[in-house]
This record gives sequence, C-alpha cells and structure tokens, in this order.
Amino acid sequence: MRGWNYLRGMSERISTSNAPKPVGLYPHARRVGNLLFLSGVGPRSAGSDANDSGVPGLELDHNGNFKAFDFEAQVHSVFANVKAILEASGSSWEELVDVTVFLVDMNRDFHTFNRLYADYFKDNQPCRTTMEINRLPTPIAIELKCIATIA
Repeated sequence: MRGWNYLRGMSERISTSNAPKPVGLYPHARRVGNLLFLSGVGPRSAGSDANDSGVPGLELDHNGNFKAFDFEAQVHSVFANVKAILEASGSSWEELVDVTVFLVDMNRDFHTFNRLYADYFKDNQPCRTTMEINRLPTPIAIELKCIATIA
C-alpha cells in the first residue's frame, strides 16, 4: 500500500467563483485520487462572503436579528452551490456518494429538508447523515459536507 504521502502528492485544491467564497482559509473542494471532498457548503449566493449575508430568503435587521426567513430557499441554494462545486471539480450530482447535513433546528426544518432532498435525489441516492448543531459560523440554517467520485 502506498500510504497517505502518495495520495497527498495526488491532492488538488479546487475553488470556483460559481459558489460563495469560503468563510475561512480552505478550498471549496479537494481531490485525492478519484475522490472529491467538498468543504462545508452553505446557501449563500455565489460571490458573497462571510460579511455579506447573501442568503436567499434571509433578511436581517441592523442588529442582525431575523426579519424574514425562508428555509426552502436556503435548501435550493445549498444544492445549487454543491452542484456548482462538483461541476467545477470535474464531477457531477450523480457522482455524490455521501452527504452529511447540518441543520440548526431539526424540529423546524427536517421535514422540509427531507421532502426537498427526495426531489433532488430520485435517481442517485448517496449515503446520508443528518444532525442538528447549535449554530453555523454565518446566519444560515443548513450546511452540507459531501464526498463524490471523479471518473
């Protein structure tokens, strides 16, 4: 077995302007061999950064309190962002093999997420884990961590 040093030499960092800028020092994805690991992907619009909400369906007042909130809009946006990163990396939606879902309010959002997820994954059904977390680093309600293959 060649080990981690061999695979690290084959690693490639991938970033795209078609997805929101990361909120820290990390790429959108990293390819190792024929696997693609996406960093946490949220629903912010492409071109937005951590200082610019840019979250579809979210409106905050001057104190950062919610004025308007649309979870469905965030789900559609996070899926669009994942798709953009996959395509920029030479992969595709159909190549997803594992999805980890982070929700900030399981009681409020799980049923809606599950319904929308079923629409997006009718054909390809990757493994999935869904968990509730206390908060995310920006005012979003969902984040995905994904693994895909690259042919």
